[in-house]
Amino acid sequence: MPKEYVVIGLLALAGFLIGGVYSTWKTARGLAIVLIVLTLVALGAAATWLL
Repeated sequence: MPKEYVVIGLLALAGFLIGGVYSTWKTARGLAIVLIVLTLVALGAAATWLL
């Protein structure tokens, strides 16, 4: 599997998680913060994998 596919998948996952943060921010802040952390992990993994 080319590494570009993995990077695109991780970026798509980060986008999905950002959507979850947006939709849960007003109702469940604790869950939204967990989703923010997971988003940052996915973005960091994508950047690391690309390098």
